[in-house]
Amino acid sequence: MLKMFTTQLTGLFKKIAEKEEFSFEDGARLLAQGQTIYLLGFKEMKAVEFEALEGAEPLRGAHVLTNADDLTSADRVLLFSRNADDVEAIEWAMRLQEKGVPFVAVSTVVPDGKLADLADVHLNLQLTKGLLPDDFGNRYGYPASMAALYIYYGLKFTIDEIFAEYE
Repeated sequence: MLKMFTTQLTGLFKKIAEKEEFSFEDGARLLAQGQTIYLLGFKEMKAVEFEALEGAEPLRGAHVLTNADDLTSADRVLLFSRNADDVEAIEWAMRLQEKGVPFVAVSTVVPDGKLADLADVHLNLQLTKGLLPDDFGNRYGYPASMAALYIYYGLKFTIDEIFAEYE
């Protein structure tokens, strides 16, 4: 089972890299233009917050977003949610939009998912179902946080390259 999961996960990462190629660049440029980058992850996506702040290679100048009141249009937000129809994520996105704070959102695009439309740049997790089939026709193995971390690293590496060009 692990071999099949590894194969499927590798395929997912490749699909994200191919389909979101331009969004990685656009998102990184938008984030790099900000005075401060704030991260906000919902549910299991808190893993990205921890990696960005507490990991071996933290995202330079990043903070966890706890209060939208202090944000200005000079700040940038990187928002992670499992699906684009997450009510809490959409509420935050609407607050950010009202305050004129540019933001990048990462989630799986689903019907009625407004998050992708609200974001200045959106990256699709491409994860609509579990990666492994069971004996009853169902799917399991839904690695949303792993896909989000893959996207986070893609954005981080690009942001680091942008900063290196200006140093």
